[in-house]
Amino acid sequence: MGVKATDGAGRVDGAGRAALGFQVEGTLESVAPYGSGHINDSYCAVFEQGGRRQRFLLQRINTNIFHDPAALMENIERVTTHVAGKRRGGLDESRRRLTLVRAREGQAWLMDAEGSYWRMYRFVEGARSYDVIETATQAYEAARAFGEFQHMLADLPAPRLQETLPDFHNTPKRLAGLKRAFEADVLGRAESAEREIAFALGRESVTRLLVEAGLPERVTHNDTKISNVLLDEHTGQGICVIDLETVMPGLAPFDFGDMVRSMTCRAAEDERDLSRVRVEMEMFAALARGYLGVAGFLLDEEKSVLVEAGRVITLEQGIRFLTDYLEGDLYFKVHRPGQNLDRARAQFRLVECLEEQTAAMERVIELAGG
Repeated sequence: MGVKATDGAGRVDGAGRAALGFQVEGTLESVAPYGSGHINDSYCAVFEQGGRRQRFLLQRINTNIFHDPAALMENIERVTTHVAGKRRGGLDESRRRLTLVRAREGQAWLMDAEGSYWRMYRFVEGARSYDVIETATQAYEAARAFGEFQHMLADLPAPRLQETLPDFHNTPKRLAGLKRAFEADVLGRAESAEREIAFALGRESVTRLLVEAGLPERVTHNDTKISNVLLDEHTGQGICVIDLETVMPGLAPFDFGDMVRSMTCRAAEDERDLSRVRVEMEMFAALARGYLGVAGFLLDEEKSVLVEAGRVITLEQGIRFLTDYLEGDLYFKVHRPGQNLDRARAQFRLVECLEEQTAAMERVIELAGG
């Protein structure tokens, strides 16, 4: 059956043309924006195939951030293939992994006439993601899913994955970037962020806690927020890790630290009422149980810095938001003026909360098997 892609006026748009470039048979019924990600442009492409509608996730890769999209897609292809092998023969295996759809020319991505790079995944039906954590059960399931993901990739064959974003979790370098942005102050925004800049600069020693700990290199996701794992709509079980752009060499505590950052606080990432930003120990305990329950590959020295990892990665994310604010919101999408500064403020308040509860969190890790 032939394929076609048109809008209501009979025109084929860029996303529609890209959808037609992948190996999907049938008639393209629609392509509509999908999701709430900060980086890439995502669309839901619906094809009619023999009287049955099937959905696909179509994404335009942000080449302003990922400068080598071919290397990025090579990583994703290797990771998804390896995970598929681990899942083969398991219960509901097709929903527990991402499946790339190849372009009609055969590669795992498509470059269109305008030079944009696209990829397509089969849609994981009956599952959803959450932008903000709601329950401790969700935290447990997400942590378990990310822990399993790390475990499945522990024996990924050589060669080493390419670093799609070099020094992504190199927190000292992130702080150095903030210093440069502060000194340059190209948009005159530093005055409005004086307190936040001082907060970050005053914790320079914290930025070195992980990268100087002598930990082994692993394959890590590096962006383990709640929105990057799909939960089954009926059972609530964590079934599939998504958003694989940042899967590359890293330290296992990076992933746990980002889970602490994004899942121990139910306030929005850009929450303006900082009284709502707080660590919920029930959430932290759920993360520890879920992650340590499946991450049997961890060494004792990795387990020993899991609490510190939450503080480091939260501080790092605040530094990233603050740097982007000073430089003109070039990396993270913003929907209102000052949103990146609000994001930084919320992260730094969470750092304070994590500092206040360090001893309690260390006891939780010990009880959970750390």
